[in-house]
Amino acid sequence: MSADREITPPPVFKGQGAMGELTHDQLVEQHRETLTTPRRRYGMGARLLFGLLDAVYGKDRTLSKFKVLELVARVPYQSWEQVAYIAITHTQRRTDLARRIFDRVTESRAQQDNEQWHLLILEERIAREEIYEDWIRFTVIPQVLAFSYYQLSWLLYVARPAWSYRLNADFEDHAEHEYAALVGEHPEWEDEPFESTFAADYGPVATVADLFRQIGYDERVHKEESLARMTEARFG
Repeated sequence: MSADREITPPPVFKGQGAMGELTHDQLVEQHRETLTTPRRRYGMGARLLFGLLDAVYGKDRTLSKFKVLELVARVPYQSWEQVAYIAITHTQRRTDLARRIFDRVTESRAQQDNEQWHLLILEERIAREEIYEDWIRFTVIPQVLAFSYYQLSWLLYVARPAWSYRLNADFEDHAEHEYAALVGEHPEWEDEPFESTFAADYGPVATVADLFRQIGYDERVHKEESLARMTEARFG
């Protein structure tokens, strides 16, 4: 299967939790599909970002590193939402365009909220396991990365939306494959129940393994939404 295969856009998810509720068997099948699908051919911006993350946080897949990924992952949706809010103030009597822009705002908000649930769940698990995180690497640097990534996503979107969508597709593809590999590295999670104060909000997954399979699937949905948007007008 080609990493740049033709994409059929999935239905836009309007809620705040997982991107659809999959059964255990469905999650296992989606996980297997990710593992057998080549990664995308990442652009220069994405390669630089991933290299920087590896340099600062190491190549090991740790929960703290994934927390940084999720903190940064919200940023493109925030930048697109901001551009849409600016655009909607200039629609005047074009109510059809105003409606399309508002629909895009709703879509970006749903995607951003989904990434936020990932972040909250990871933060809770890190706290529960009492994993030490130094302030510079896990507070200061992530905020600098997020700010810089926001500016880049915003500028690319203003210049040509497809560029910003491609960068996000690269990022989400990377996250999808990293989560799939993470599950494979922790067979003990197959028997560990998923218990969280956010479980009812995020969705009904039984085990920690299925939790991370679901998060990986969410990232694929985000990727495919971005790939589908690449061929459309800014607010088509």
